[in-house]
Amino acid sequence: MKTITLTKKLSAIAVLSALSFGANAASMDNTTVNYGGYVKLDAMWSDFSAGAISGDSIGRDFYVPGTTPVGPDAKNNDPVFDMHAKQSRFFFGTDTKLDSGKSIKTKIELDFLVTPGGNERVSNSYVPRLRQAFVTYDGWLFGQAWSNFQNVGALPETLDFVGPAEGTVFNRQAMIKYTKGNWSFSAENPESTITVNGARVETDDAGLPDLSARYTHNADWGQLVVTGLARQLKYNKNNVDATQSAYGVSVSGKVNIGNDNIKFMLTQGSGLGRYVGLNAANGAVLNGDDLDAIDSTSGFVGYQHHWSNKVRSTFLYSFFEADNNTDLASMYGSPTKSSTSYSANLLYSPEKKLTFGVELKHANREIESGVDGDLTRLQFSAKYVF
Repeated sequence: MKTITLTKKLSAIAVLSALSFGANAASMDNTTVNYGGYVKLDAMWSDFSAGAISGDSIGRDFYVPGTTPVGPDAKNNDPVFDMHAKQSRFFFGTDTKLDSGKSIKTKIELDFLVTPGGNERVSNSYVPRLRQAFVTYDGWLFGQAWSNFQNVGALPETLDFVGPAEGTVFNRQAMIKYTKGNWSFSAENPESTITVNGARVETDDAGLPDLSARYTHNADWGQLVVTGLARQLKYNKNNVDATQSAYGVSVSGKVNIGNDNIKFMLTQGSGLGRYVGLNAANGAVLNGDDLDAIDSTSGFVGYQHHWSNKVRSTFLYSFFEADNNTDLASMYGSPTKSSTSYSANLLYSPEKKLTFGVELKHANREIESGVDGDLTRLQFSAKYVF
C-alpha cells in the first residue's frame, strides 16, 4: 500500500477563474489529485425603491439587474435583510502525466446558488449545482466551463457574486475548445431567449453551435483580451420557423498601476441576449414570422486600491443599454432599456486566506417606457479559502 502525503500549495487549476483560491494536492503514481474551494457567508440589507422582491427571488441572493423592480416609490418601503452561505464552493481535479510527456487534466466544481431546496424555517438545505466539469488534453477542452467569449480574469474583486452584473459577459456552458498560444476557439451549446408577445421564451431550436474566437495578450503592464462571438437565434414553434444571425465583440483586460489595478470590459453586439447582463435583455423579439435581433452595449470599469498589505478597496461602475426597436413596442411588453450600478467596498484580510468585507452598491434599472427603479444594498461577507 502506498502512503499519500498531503501538501499545501497555492495554484490556479487549468482554467481562468474570477477568484484565486488555495488547493490541496495528493499524489498517487502519475496522478495528482487537487481539491479546494471556500466557505463564504453573505449578509445583505436591500432597499428596493419600487418595493422589495419576493424572498425566493435570485435577486435577493446577489445582484441580478433584470430583477430590480420598477415603478413609483413604494409606500412604507423598508429594507429587507438576507443571510446565506450558498456561494460556498468546492472543486475536485486531477492531473495525470502520460508516458508521452503530455497530461490529462479534469475539474469538477460545485456551489449552492440558484438551486431549489430547503426553506428558511428549519434546515436551509440547498441542492448543489454543477458549475464546471471538463477534461483537457493537448490544448483541447471538452465539457462545461466558462465561455470562451468571457474573460473571467477581468472581473473586479467584489463581495457581490458577480459584481458588474449588467456590464459583463457571463456564461458557463458545455463546449469544445482548442487553445494554441494566445488564441483559443470554441463551439458552445446554443440557447436562444426570444420575446414572444411580451414574454420571454427560451428555445433550444438552433441547428448550429455558438462559435467564438479569442486573443489574449499578456504583458508586464497587465492583460488585453479581444473576443468575438457568432451564433444563430432560432424560434421554431406554433407553425413559425424563424432564424436570425447574431454576433458580438468584447474587449477587456487589466492594467497594473503599482500594487493597484484597473479592470475593464466593453461589449457590443446584436442578439447577444443571455451572454451579457445576466440576460438583462433577450436575444430577439418575434415579429410575425421573423426575428428582430436586439442590439446592446455594455461595459464596466473597476479600480482596486491597496491601502496596506491587508486592506484593499474596489470602486466599480457598470452599465448596460439595449437598443429596443420601438416600432415593435406592442410585442415587447416592458423590456429593459438600461441598467447601471455603482459600488465600493473595503476588504480586510487578517490572514492570507481569510477575508472580511463590507460593500455598498446602488443600482438603477429603466424599462423602455421610461419607468425606473433603484436598489441600494449594503453587504457584509466573511470568506475563508481552503
